[in-house]
Amino acid sequence: MATQTKYIAVKTAIPGPKSQAVLERLGQATPRAIGMPAPLMIDRAHGSLLTDIDGNTFIDLTGGVGVLNVGHTHDRVKAALHEQVDRFLHTDFTNIPYESYVRLAERLNGRFPGGGPATSIFFNSGAEAVENAVKIARAYTKRAGILSFERAFHGRTLMAMSLTSKTHPYKAGMGPFAPEVYRAPYPYPYRCEFAGNETHHICDERCYRNIEKALLLQVAPEDLAAVIVEPVQGEGGFVVPPQTFLPWLRKFTENHGILLIVDEVQTGFGRTGTFFASEQAGIRPDLLTMAKSIADGVPLSGVMGRPEVMNGPDDSQIGGTYVGNPLATSAANAVLDVFDEENLLVQAQRQGKHLITRLSAMKDKYSLIGDVRGLGAMVAMELVKDHSTKEPAPEETSRVLNTLIGRGVLMLKSGIYGNVIRSLAPLNTPLDMLDEALDVLEQTLAEVNGL
Repeated sequence: MATQTKYIAVKTAIPGPKSQAVLERLGQATPRAIGMPAPLMIDRAHGSLLTDIDGNTFIDLTGGVGVLNVGHTHDRVKAALHEQVDRFLHTDFTNIPYESYVRLAERLNGRFPGGGPATSIFFNSGAEAVENAVKIARAYTKRAGILSFERAFHGRTLMAMSLTSKTHPYKAGMGPFAPEVYRAPYPYPYRCEFAGNETHHICDERCYRNIEKALLLQVAPEDLAAVIVEPVQGEGGFVVPPQTFLPWLRKFTENHGILLIVDEVQTGFGRTGTFFASEQAGIRPDLLTMAKSIADGVPLSGVMGRPEVMNGPDDSQIGGTYVGNPLATSAANAVLDVFDEENLLVQAQRQGKHLITRLSAMKDKYSLIGDVRGLGAMVAMELVKDHSTKEPAPEETSRVLNTLIGRGVLMLKSGIYGNVIRSLAPLNTPLDMLDEALDVLEQTLAEVNGL
């Protein structure tokens, strides 16, 4: 039986005829390297709703892959952009500066996890932020090595891709990679090799010893400039580590004089229920990378960190023509206004609890769901063929997602096996709208699960 809908309006087959015509042109005009999981062409969007050129309206739980925490085309952001367009579009901040860049840095510095002084510098993308965080770390420490983790995703430029662990589709055939990159295991509670009948505390301790062992077999700690880590792994499958992990890692890096770079590109800007996920771990990073929801879809990223570390590079060693452009910094300042005015952190916490409750109830019904996990509104479920073996179910995952599109709900998958369905809904998505999408999801899961 079809789910009753208030927000969804699917009027044609997906793709509709107009979208299909453009998709055929896309296939001729662009290379196959451009992935396209949703076979539709957007016409307009607002909040958490997206309408294609055929007039079909979808509930968008992809959030632009975590970019739209304040929602599509937020009115305050639109107003800031229109106002900026009428004033000026570009100067290159390093030649002719403007106040919106400075104001944004000041406001973000005041949110630096762990408190204390901080400075910020801006770029265009998450990958650029990671590349420059590595440059800053090397300039400050005079060391070369960088440690990242299994299943990590840090971007697709050379250094960022080298730090990324997921080989397909991001790294296969793309070598050689940047040197002096090392890898260690990242705790994965659902698939912990040390789990069993023992307590999580013992499991955590053994996992951390394994990380130390993996490191010591590859590189001397005194040769490492930095460790880079996601507080919750995003593309790796929304893997939430034990609460003790980041504090342990912070202590480990301090003991060896290694900088800690926390990659908050996806976890930042309220996604996990605090402005930055690092706050929940009670740690102060040396450097923090940010992007995605910083400017509601206008390309912008940044690196924030301890002033003495940020001052490692010399004058003009860091920068770029478009970085921190006035449109983006104006939009980002408006995003910060929205967080304050709409109390988005509380909304993120409420959304996360609602998602966990609904998905956990589905897990009790459908054997296809092996795990439900998340932090704040960064929530996902992992699909498996068998609960005892935990064999991944990527084919079933794709079937669920493809069916959802035809029923007016947009979601994404992640994980190294492609079997994790994740929600990156705007934080201000109304709960009744979220429930409508979840009702469609449950109906689809029941069908794919064979119930």
